[in-house]
Amino acid sequence: MTTTQKVRAVTMRKFVGAMYVLAALAAVPAQARPLAAIKQDGTLRVGLTGDYAPYSLRLPDGSIKGADVVMAGELARALGVKVEIVPTTWKTLKDDLLADRYDVAMGGVSVTPDRASVADFSVPVLTDGKRPIVRCADKGRFVTIKDIDKPEVRVVVNPGGTNQRFADANFPHASVRVFPDNRAIFKEVAEGRADLMVTDGAEVDYQSRLNAGVLCPAAVPDTFDKADKAYWMTRDPALKAAVDEWLTRTLKSGAYQKALAKAAE
Repeated sequence: MTTTQKVRAVTMRKFVGAMYVLAALAAVPAQARPLAAIKQDGTLRVGLTGDYAPYSLRLPDGSIKGADVVMAGELARALGVKVEIVPTTWKTLKDDLLADRYDVAMGGVSVTPDRASVADFSVPVLTDGKRPIVRCADKGRFVTIKDIDKPEVRVVVNPGGTNQRFADANFPHASVRVFPDNRAIFKEVAEGRADLMVTDGAEVDYQSRLNAGVLCPAAVPDTFDKADKAYWMTRDPALKAAVDEWLTRTLKSGAYQKALAKAAE
């Protein structure tokens, strides 16, 4: 081997080594601010998408409402700090957590293995599952995955979350369209530009009440799957213990269920 070849070989080994280091760093679970730092700072940063009623919904004037907006404030008070709502999206939820842009994600986050591999989940707040929402005239038409997974069926889905994952996995033959704004996505079904959306049951029920007589839950015998909803947070045992202790009390008292019911009105 010539001197030039040796230099090139050493350079390549260093480059490959650097790539391994970068890959390893990218896979490191979220270990941002621990509870001690949150208390020292005096602020709990809560990530909310603001597009998933009744959990969180950002209004045209920029304000945000929903059950988990209420719960974010209650958790902050329990920790003895103030709350700061941090906007995020389903597509950037993981990246924003890993980049230390917020401490806890709320707002209907589903427990998934890939999310659990990089950060901690609280005890579940509820269990839900995917169901179709359709125009009321079609509520008996789309009751199985097989009914939906046809080329002539137009499915609309919001990007980046478990709804898109479910559509990608279960509707390879249907016409699936990604619509960027989850706050306006149900108009696509209501106004006939899509046949249905498959989303979590709580959102199906909320939007059906909001659009009574226009949108209805499909007459499915059960949800297509089951998934826990929980709060997702940076990996710190003290933070998880504090959130779990507060949340267990909140669920036991019925306060969470009341906040969810009020937000769904």
